[in-house]
Amino acid sequence: MMSRLAKNTMFLTIASIGQKAIAFVYFLFLARIMMPEQTGIYFLAVSISMIFSVIADFGITPVIIREIAKHPDDTHKLIRRTLTVKFPLLFIGYFLAVGSTFLMGYEIQILSLVLFTGLVLILDSIHLFFYGVLRGHHILSIESIGMFSGQLITAIVGALILWLHPSLQLLVLALMAGSLTNVVLSSSVLIRKFGFKLFLPILDWKFIRFLLKAALPFALAAIFVKVYSYVDTVFISKFMDATSVGLYGLAYKFTYAFQFLPLAFIAALYPNLSSLIDSDNENLSKTFNRSMWYMLILSTPIVFGLWLIAPNVVLLAGDSYSASAPVLSVLIFVLFPIFLDFPIGSLLNAANKQSTKTTIMGITMVLNIILNVLFIPNFGIKGAAYAALISFSLMFLMGLYFVPKVILSFKFAPLLKNSILIVGSGIIMVVIGKLLITQIGWLAVIPICVIAYIACLFVTGMITRNDFKTLRSSI
Repeated sequence: MMSRLAKNTMFLTIASIGQKAIAFVYFLFLARIMMPEQTGIYFLAVSISMIFSVIADFGITPVIIREIAKHPDDTHKLIRRTLTVKFPLLFIGYFLAVGSTFLMGYEIQILSLVLFTGLVLILDSIHLFFYGVLRGHHILSIESIGMFSGQLITAIVGALILWLHPSLQLLVLALMAGSLTNVVLSSSVLIRKFGFKLFLPILDWKFIRFLLKAALPFALAAIFVKVYSYVDTVFISKFMDATSVGLYGLAYKFTYAFQFLPLAFIAALYPNLSSLIDSDNENLSKTFNRSMWYMLILSTPIVFGLWLIAPNVVLLAGDSYSASAPVLSVLIFVLFPIFLDFPIGSLLNAANKQSTKTTIMGITMVLNIILNVLFIPNFGIKGAAYAALISFSLMFLMGLYFVPKVILSFKFAPLLKNSILIVGSGIIMVVIGKLLITQIGWLAVIPICVIAYIACLFVTGMITRNDFKTLRSSI
């Protein structure tokens, strides 16, 4: 069992890293060819579809994963009954995405793009659901292959389009090609395992009521996340213009490209916390403190490093993106509260306090919307970065407030001490980098900053030789 879990985690981690790397490089190429205005239109259309993708799933996938894991012999029956709900939700999500675009008064070019990105929304929701069925049977290798190959196909098709005939409509077809790859791959595995009848819906009103009730908390959480993750793009498009969306989109991509890093760690942390909740509060406290230490160690060099080289890295997308640098210099700091909130969210979920976490996410969403409305007209695209930083920081602090209610022995002092020493090491690193970057260039300064950061961690006692051994063992 543990061997299978380790293999599944390894497959998903490697696939996720590969997928994110390909997606990031592809977006840089797209931004360089299409320039800020066209990139902004593309980013906006995708963002609108992403917001409404939660309607197409409505939290059903995690419920189905749980139910199939509990009752694998009932897979056929569960899927056929679920599809009765799933199919209507796909079309509701699509029409809401298109309808909202029309009601918000966007021009015909953006509306036509959303018509196509909405189809990507449908395809993504389908393969997400199919992979969920496979996850319920502990089959994650297929999903790993699909994640990587789908993104690779999107990048290859998109790169050919950008090289031969740059067009936003054709670039959306590249997205569809990647999504369709995942649908074909996941459905073919299900057909071989369960047969074609798996896709024939069965109407069962009792099951529908159960499913929607069970999925609602997941749906609310997903809606909150999607809204506060993408609503800033919509506000920038309405208060400013498509060029501004393109400039902000590049800073956004640089910032959130690193969000996958804590996910594998959290996947391993969650069951560990769950097992300690009721049995060993002392070890629970140690495990949680260690996870916060890990998030600080991981996020600090990313935040300060990207802050240091922001004016240089945005130019990888072309000189026309130089105005993205000040936005990235602010937005990158959201990684501190985002990374630190991962262990807190896992702890609250493990302690069966999902409603608390969902409420916090809802408050974060509302605050983010209000701050975007206030800040963007006054501060431009940096206003969206300020709104994100404030709202995510509040989300972290609200979650941290509830930690002592779960871990009775939890003390804030060790976390504060670690934060001061680790962030202090990052500040020393960035000061050294600042002194050297004009003399040796930003690429050469990166390894020097890494060495300086690690040396500071050793001097402050924030990392030891045993920590390196543990890291090597974990890998």
